[in-house]
Amino acid sequence: MKNYKVGIIGATGMVGQRFITLLAEHPWFHIEVLAASAHSAGKTYKEAVGAKWAMTTDIPEKIASMTVLDAEADMGKIVDAVDFVFCAVNMKKDEILALEEAYAKAECPVISNNSANRHTPDVPMIIPELNDDHAAIIDAQKKRLGTKRGFIAVKSNCSLQSYVPALYPLDEKFGVKDVLVCTYQAISGAGKTFNTWPEMVDNVIPFIGGEEEKSEIEPLKIWGKIEGDKIVPATKPNFTAQCLRVAASDGHMAAVFVRFDKKPTKEEIKEIWKNFKGYPQEAELPSAPKQFLNYFEEDNLPQTKLQRNLEGGMAISAGRLREDTQYDYKFVCLSHNTLRGAAGGGVLLAETLCSKGYIESKF
Repeated sequence: MKNYKVGIIGATGMVGQRFITLLAEHPWFHIEVLAASAHSAGKTYKEAVGAKWAMTTDIPEKIASMTVLDAEADMGKIVDAVDFVFCAVNMKKDEILALEEAYAKAECPVISNNSANRHTPDVPMIIPELNDDHAAIIDAQKKRLGTKRGFIAVKSNCSLQSYVPALYPLDEKFGVKDVLVCTYQAISGAGKTFNTWPEMVDNVIPFIGGEEEKSEIEPLKIWGKIEGDKIVPATKPNFTAQCLRVAASDGHMAAVFVRFDKKPTKEEIKEIWKNFKGYPQEAELPSAPKQFLNYFEEDNLPQTKLQRNLEGGMAISAGRLREDTQYDYKFVCLSHNTLRGAAGGGVLLAETLCSKGYIESKF
Protein backbone atom coordinates (compact mmCIF):
# COMPACT_ATOMS: atom_id res chain seq x y z
CA MET A 1 0.00 0.00 0.00
CA LYS A 2 1.19 3.53 -0.81
CA ASN A 3 2.03 5.65 2.22
CA TYR A 4 2.61 9.42 2.12
CA LYS A 5 2.91 12.08 4.80
CA VAL A 6 1.04 15.24 3.77
CA GLY A 7 0.53 18.78 4.93
CA ILE A 8 -2.47 21.08 4.49
CA ILE A 9 -1.60 24.74 3.93
CA GLY A 10 -4.61 26.94 4.63
CA ALA A 11 -6.08 24.31 6.95
CA THR A 12 -8.54 26.60 8.75
CA GLY A 13 -10.48 27.74 5.65
CA MET A 14 -13.47 25.91 4.21
CA VAL A 15 -11.50 24.01 1.56
CA GLY A 16 -8.82 23.23 4.14
CA GLN A 17 -11.55 21.81 6.36
CA ARG A 18 -12.76 19.65 3.47
CA PHE A 19 -9.23 18.35 2.99
CA ILE A 20 -9.17 17.36 6.65
CA THR A 21 -12.45 15.42 6.45
CA LEU A 22 -11.29 13.63 3.28
CA LEU A 23 -7.78 12.81 4.50
CA ALA A 24 -8.51 11.87 8.12
CA GLU A 25 -9.04 8.22 7.10
CA HIS A 26 -7.39 8.20 3.65
CA PRO A 27 -5.69 4.88 2.80
CA TRP A 28 -2.59 6.51 1.20
CA PHE A 29 -2.29 10.01 2.67
CA HIS A 30 -1.68 10.73 6.35
CA ILE A 31 -1.98 14.26 7.75
CA GLU A 32 1.34 15.17 9.34
CA VAL A 33 1.15 18.98 9.35
CA LEU A 34 -1.54 21.66 9.48
CA ALA A 35 -0.52 25.20 8.58
CA ALA A 36 -2.25 28.54 8.26
CA SER A 37 -1.50 32.24 8.79
CA ALA A 38 0.64 33.63 11.59
CA HIS A 39 -2.59 34.51 13.40
CA SER A 40 -3.44 30.82 13.83
CA ALA A 41 0.09 29.52 14.37
CA GLY A 42 0.86 28.02 17.75
CA LYS A 43 -2.77 27.22 18.55
CA THR A 44 -4.33 23.78 18.49
CA TYR A 45 -6.39 23.24 15.36
CA LYS A 46 -9.59 23.27 17.41
CA GLU A 47 -8.63 26.63 18.92
CA ALA A 48 -7.53 28.07 15.58
CA VAL A 49 -10.63 27.09 13.61
CA GLY A 50 -13.08 27.75 16.46
CA ALA A 51 -16.58 28.65 15.30
CA LYS A 52 -15.41 28.71 11.66
CA TRP A 53 -15.67 24.90 11.43
CA ALA A 54 -18.31 24.54 8.71
CA MET A 55 -18.40 20.78 8.10
CA THR A 56 -21.41 18.67 9.10
CA THR A 57 -19.16 16.21 10.96
CA ASP A 58 -17.05 17.04 14.02
CA ILE A 59 -13.36 17.84 13.79
CA PRO A 60 -11.56 14.46 13.83
CA GLU A 61 -10.23 13.88 17.32
CA LYS A 62 -6.61 13.36 16.29
CA ILE A 63 -6.72 16.57 14.24
CA ALA A 64 -8.29 18.80 16.89
CA SER A 65 -5.23 18.64 19.16
CA MET A 66 -2.60 19.17 16.42
CA THR A 67 -0.63 22.42 16.67
CA VAL A 68 -1.05 24.73 13.67
CA LEU A 69 2.20 25.94 12.08
CA ASP A 70 2.89 29.20 10.24
CA ALA A 71 2.70 28.46 6.51
CA GLU A 72 5.47 30.97 5.76
CA ALA A 73 7.72 31.18 8.83
CA ASP A 74 7.68 27.40 9.43
CA MET A 75 8.15 26.37 5.81
CA GLY A 76 11.43 24.56 6.46
CA LYS A 77 9.93 22.52 9.26
CA ILE A 78 6.86 21.69 7.15
CA VAL A 79 8.88 20.61 4.12
CA ASP A 80 11.05 18.32 6.25
CA ALA A 81 7.99 16.60 7.75
CA VAL A 82 5.97 15.80 4.61
CA ASP A 83 6.12 14.23 1.15
CA PHE A 84 3.92 16.96 -0.36
CA VAL A 85 1.36 19.61 0.59
CA PHE A 86 -2.18 20.53 -0.37
CA CYS A 87 -2.51 24.32 -0.65
CA ALA A 88 -5.81 26.15 -0.15
CA VAL A 89 -4.83 29.56 1.20
CA ASN A 90 -6.76 32.81 1.21
CA MET A 91 -4.13 35.32 0.11
CA LYS A 92 -3.48 37.82 -2.70
CA LYS A 93 -2.53 36.28 -6.03
CA ASP A 94 1.08 37.47 -5.97
CA GLU A 95 1.49 36.16 -2.43
CA ILE A 96 0.12 32.75 -3.45
CA LEU A 97 2.45 32.63 -6.46
CA ALA A 98 5.43 33.35 -4.23
CA LEU A 99 4.36 30.89 -1.52
CA GLU A 100 3.67 27.97 -3.85
CA GLU A 101 6.89 28.49 -5.78
CA ALA A 102 8.87 28.73 -2.54
CA TYR A 103 7.53 25.33 -1.43
CA ALA A 104 8.26 23.81 -4.85
CA LYS A 105 11.82 25.21 -4.84
CA ALA A 106 12.25 23.74 -1.35
CA GLU A 107 11.66 20.34 -3.03
CA CYS A 108 8.09 19.96 -1.80
CA PRO A 109 5.42 19.14 -4.43
CA VAL A 110 2.36 21.41 -4.16
CA ILE A 111 -1.17 20.29 -5.05
CA SER A 112 -2.98 23.61 -5.28
CA ASN A 113 -6.63 24.51 -4.99
CA ASN A 114 -5.80 28.15 -5.72
CA SER A 115 -6.22 29.96 -9.04
CA ALA A 116 -2.92 31.86 -8.98
CA ASN A 117 -0.86 29.31 -10.95
CA ARG A 118 -3.58 28.03 -13.29
CA HIS A 119 -2.24 30.03 -16.21
CA THR A 120 1.46 29.43 -15.56
CA PRO A 121 2.40 27.69 -18.86
CA ASP A 122 4.34 24.80 -17.32
CA VAL A 123 1.98 24.19 -14.38
CA PRO A 124 -0.48 21.40 -15.26
CA MET A 125 -4.15 22.14 -14.52
CA ILE A 126 -5.68 18.69 -14.37
CA ILE A 127 -9.11 17.12 -14.13
CA PRO A 128 -7.76 13.56 -13.71
CA GLU A 129 -10.37 11.82 -15.88
CA LEU A 130 -9.79 14.23 -18.77
CA ASN A 131 -6.21 15.42 -19.16
CA ASP A 132 -3.97 13.36 -16.89
CA ASP A 133 -1.43 13.35 -19.73
CA HIS A 134 -0.66 17.01 -18.92
CA ALA A 135 1.32 15.74 -15.92
CA ALA A 136 4.20 15.20 -18.38
CA ILE A 137 4.88 18.96 -18.30
CA ILE A 138 6.12 18.59 -14.71
CA ASP A 139 9.57 17.63 -16.00
CA ALA A 140 9.85 20.96 -17.84
CA GLN A 141 8.63 22.83 -14.77
CA LYS A 142 11.24 21.15 -12.56
CA LYS A 143 13.93 22.18 -15.04
CA ARG A 144 12.78 25.81 -14.83
CA LEU A 145 12.62 25.73 -11.03
CA GLY A 146 15.89 23.84 -10.70
CA THR A 147 14.29 21.12 -8.58
CA LYS A 148 14.51 17.34 -8.36
CA ARG A 149 11.13 16.60 -6.78
CA GLY A 150 9.48 19.98 -6.18
CA PHE A 151 6.72 21.21 -8.53
CA ILE A 152 3.24 22.74 -8.58
CA ALA A 153 0.09 21.11 -9.99
CA VAL A 154 -3.34 22.73 -9.81
CA LYS A 155 -6.95 21.75 -10.15
CA SER A 156 -9.31 23.85 -12.24
CA ASN A 157 -12.05 26.21 -11.15
CA CYS A 158 -14.81 24.46 -9.20
CA SER A 159 -17.77 25.50 -11.37
CA LEU A 160 -16.45 24.28 -14.72
CA GLN A 161 -15.95 20.81 -13.23
CA SER A 162 -19.71 20.41 -13.32
CA TYR A 163 -19.98 20.65 -17.12
CA VAL A 164 -16.56 20.38 -18.82
CA PRO A 165 -16.38 16.63 -17.97
CA ALA A 166 -19.64 16.12 -19.89
CA LEU A 167 -18.38 18.02 -22.95
CA TYR A 168 -14.80 16.77 -23.15
CA PRO A 169 -15.48 13.13 -24.14
CA LEU A 170 -17.87 14.27 -26.89
CA ASP A 171 -15.22 16.37 -28.62
CA GLU A 172 -13.07 13.63 -30.13
CA LYS A 173 -15.86 12.14 -32.23
CA PHE A 174 -18.17 15.09 -32.82
CA GLY A 175 -16.10 18.25 -32.35
CA VAL A 176 -17.44 20.58 -29.65
CA LYS A 177 -17.66 23.96 -31.39
CA ASP A 178 -19.58 26.52 -29.29
CA VAL A 179 -20.65 26.39 -25.66
CA LEU A 180 -22.93 28.75 -23.75
CA VAL A 181 -23.16 28.02 -20.04
CA CYS A 182 -24.99 29.54 -17.08
CA THR A 183 -23.83 28.34 -13.68
CA TYR A 184 -25.83 28.42 -10.44
CA GLN A 185 -23.24 28.27 -7.69
CA ALA A 186 -23.58 27.41 -4.00
CA ILE A 187 -22.45 29.75 -1.25
CA SER A 188 -19.74 27.36 0.01
CA GLY A 189 -17.89 28.34 -3.17
CA ALA A 190 -17.36 31.70 -1.47
CA GLY A 191 -16.28 29.98 1.74
CA LYS A 192 -19.60 30.88 3.36
CA THR A 193 -22.51 29.24 5.15
CA PHE A 194 -25.99 30.66 5.65
CA ASN A 195 -24.98 31.53 9.23
CA THR A 196 -22.06 33.64 8.03
CA TRP A 197 -23.86 35.04 4.95
CA PRO A 198 -27.50 35.62 5.94
CA GLU A 199 -27.96 37.98 2.97
CA MET A 200 -27.96 34.90 0.72
CA VAL A 201 -31.04 33.36 2.31
CA ASP A 202 -33.88 33.55 -0.23
CA ASN A 203 -31.58 35.35 -2.66
CA VAL A 204 -29.72 35.15 -5.98
CA ILE A 205 -26.76 37.40 -6.84
CA PRO A 206 -26.06 37.64 -10.60
CA PHE A 207 -22.31 38.23 -10.26
CA ILE A 208 -19.31 36.31 -8.92
CA GLY A 209 -16.05 38.21 -9.28
CA GLY A 210 -13.69 36.68 -11.85
CA GLU A 211 -15.80 33.56 -12.29
CA GLU A 212 -17.01 34.16 -15.82
CA GLU A 213 -13.49 34.83 -17.09
CA LYS A 214 -12.28 31.58 -15.49
CA SER A 215 -15.20 29.68 -16.99
CA GLU A 216 -14.38 30.93 -20.49
CA ILE A 217 -10.56 30.65 -20.38
CA GLU A 218 -9.67 27.67 -18.17
CA PRO A 219 -11.36 24.98 -20.32
CA LEU A 220 -9.03 25.90 -23.18
CA LYS A 221 -6.00 24.94 -21.10
CA ILE A 222 -7.64 21.61 -20.25
CA TRP A 223 -8.21 21.07 -23.99
CA GLY A 224 -4.66 22.25 -24.71
CA LYS A 225 -1.56 20.31 -25.73
CA ILE A 226 2.01 20.13 -24.45
CA GLU A 227 4.39 21.77 -26.90
CA GLY A 228 8.01 21.85 -25.78
CA ASP A 229 8.26 23.33 -22.30
CA LYS A 230 4.68 24.63 -21.98
CA ILE A 231 1.01 23.78 -22.32
CA VAL A 232 -0.48 25.66 -25.26
CA PRO A 233 -4.21 26.33 -24.74
CA ALA A 234 -6.64 25.19 -27.42
CA THR A 235 -8.39 27.79 -29.59
CA LYS A 236 -11.75 26.03 -29.40
CA PRO A 237 -14.38 25.23 -28.19
CA ASN A 238 -15.64 28.79 -27.88
CA PHE A 239 -17.02 29.36 -24.38
CA THR A 240 -19.28 32.11 -23.10
CA ALA A 241 -20.54 32.08 -19.50
CA GLN A 242 -22.74 33.75 -16.92
CA CYS A 243 -22.24 32.80 -13.27
CA LEU A 244 -24.83 33.34 -10.54
CA ARG A 245 -24.63 32.81 -6.79
CA VAL A 246 -27.74 30.98 -5.52
CA ALA A 247 -29.17 30.06 -2.14
CA ALA A 248 -27.76 26.51 -1.95
CA SER A 249 -25.28 25.39 0.67
CA ASP A 250 -23.25 23.07 -1.60
CA GLY A 251 -23.38 22.07 -5.26
CA HIS A 252 -22.80 23.96 -8.50
CA MET A 253 -25.32 23.45 -11.29
CA ALA A 254 -24.82 24.41 -14.93
CA ALA A 255 -27.25 24.95 -17.79
CA VAL A 256 -25.30 24.10 -20.94
CA PHE A 257 -26.00 24.86 -24.62
CA VAL A 258 -23.65 23.22 -27.14
CA ARG A 259 -23.04 23.28 -30.88
CA PHE A 260 -21.01 20.54 -32.62
CA ASP A 261 -19.00 20.27 -35.83
CA LYS A 262 -20.87 17.02 -36.47
CA LYS A 263 -24.18 16.76 -34.64
CA PRO A 264 -24.58 13.49 -32.68
CA THR A 265 -27.84 11.83 -31.75
CA LYS A 266 -29.11 11.97 -28.17
CA GLU A 267 -28.47 8.25 -27.89
CA GLU A 268 -24.85 8.67 -28.99
CA ILE A 269 -24.26 11.38 -26.37
CA LYS A 270 -25.77 9.31 -23.55
CA GLU A 271 -23.84 6.22 -24.62
CA ILE A 272 -20.54 8.11 -24.49
CA TRP A 273 -21.37 9.51 -21.06
CA LYS A 274 -22.33 6.07 -19.76
CA ASN A 275 -19.15 4.38 -20.95
CA PHE A 276 -16.61 7.14 -20.35
CA LYS A 277 -13.79 6.28 -17.98
CA GLY A 278 -10.54 8.06 -17.27
CA TYR A 279 -7.26 7.20 -15.62
CA PRO A 280 -8.70 7.28 -12.06
CA GLN A 281 -11.29 4.62 -12.93
CA GLU A 282 -8.80 2.46 -14.82
CA ALA A 283 -6.25 2.69 -11.98
CA GLU A 284 -9.00 2.24 -9.34
CA LEU A 285 -7.75 5.20 -7.33
CA PRO A 286 -9.21 5.50 -3.80
CA SER A 287 -11.22 8.69 -4.45
CA ALA A 288 -12.35 7.87 -7.99
CA PRO A 289 -16.08 7.48 -8.61
CA LYS A 290 -16.87 4.15 -10.23
CA GLN A 291 -19.37 5.82 -12.59
CA PHE A 292 -17.94 9.24 -13.43
CA LEU A 293 -20.79 10.65 -15.58
CA ASN A 294 -24.33 9.81 -14.48
CA TYR A 295 -27.35 10.62 -16.67
CA PHE A 296 -30.85 10.93 -15.18
CA GLU A 297 -33.85 10.45 -17.47
CA GLU A 298 -36.35 12.16 -15.13
CA ASP A 299 -37.27 15.71 -16.15
CA ASN A 300 -36.69 17.10 -12.65
CA LEU A 301 -33.20 15.62 -12.10
CA PRO A 302 -30.44 16.16 -11.21
CA GLN A 303 -31.27 18.25 -8.15
CA THR A 304 -28.62 19.92 -6.02
CA LYS A 305 -29.89 18.50 -2.75
CA LEU A 306 -30.43 14.97 -4.09
CA GLN A 307 -27.44 14.30 -6.33
CA ARG A 308 -24.54 16.48 -5.12
CA ASN A 309 -23.20 13.72 -2.84
CA LEU A 310 -23.32 10.99 -5.49
CA GLU A 311 -20.33 8.65 -5.07
CA GLY A 312 -18.94 10.64 -2.17
CA GLY A 313 -19.47 13.91 -4.03
CA MET A 314 -16.97 12.89 -6.72
CA ALA A 315 -19.37 11.98 -9.56
CA ILE A 316 -20.92 14.30 -12.15
CA SER A 317 -24.70 14.27 -12.69
CA ALA A 318 -26.39 15.24 -15.95
CA GLY A 319 -29.98 15.46 -17.17
CA ARG A 320 -32.53 17.16 -19.42
CA LEU A 321 -30.62 16.46 -22.64
CA ARG A 322 -32.70 17.73 -25.54
CA GLU A 323 -32.39 19.49 -28.87
CA ASP A 324 -32.31 23.27 -28.92
CA THR A 325 -33.68 25.81 -31.43
CA GLN A 326 -30.40 27.77 -31.69
CA TYR A 327 -27.73 25.34 -30.51
CA ASP A 328 -27.65 21.60 -31.26
CA TYR A 329 -28.41 20.46 -27.71
CA LYS A 330 -28.96 21.72 -24.19
CA PHE A 331 -28.64 19.90 -20.86
CA VAL A 332 -27.93 20.48 -17.18
CA CYS A 333 -25.02 19.24 -15.08
CA LEU A 334 -24.25 19.18 -11.36
CA SER A 335 -21.19 18.61 -9.19
CA HIS A 336 -20.31 19.07 -5.52
CA ASN A 337 -18.17 22.19 -5.50
CA THR A 338 -16.10 21.57 -2.35
CA LEU A 339 -15.68 17.85 -3.06
CA ARG A 340 -15.22 17.16 -6.80
CA GLY A 341 -14.74 20.89 -7.43
CA ALA A 342 -12.20 21.62 -4.71
CA ALA A 343 -10.67 19.41 -2.02
CA GLY A 344 -11.85 16.09 -3.45
CA GLY A 345 -10.55 17.04 -6.89
CA GLY A 346 -7.23 17.95 -5.26
CA VAL A 347 -7.02 14.61 -3.47
CA LEU A 348 -7.82 12.74 -6.70
CA LEU A 349 -5.15 14.79 -8.51
CA ALA A 350 -2.61 13.84 -5.83
CA GLU A 351 -3.61 10.17 -6.11
CA THR A 352 -3.12 10.39 -9.87
CA LEU A 353 0.35 11.94 -9.59
CA CYS A 354 1.41 9.46 -6.91
CA SER A 355 0.09 6.55 -8.96
CA LYS A 356 2.01 7.76 -12.02
CA GLY A 357 5.24 8.19 -10.06
CA TYR A 358 5.45 11.99 -10.09
CA ILE A 359 5.38 12.05 -6.28
CA GLU A 360 7.43 9.52 -4.38
CA SER A 361 7.62 9.11 -0.61
CA LYS A 362 10.90 10.25 0.89
CA PHE A 363 10.40 8.44 4.17
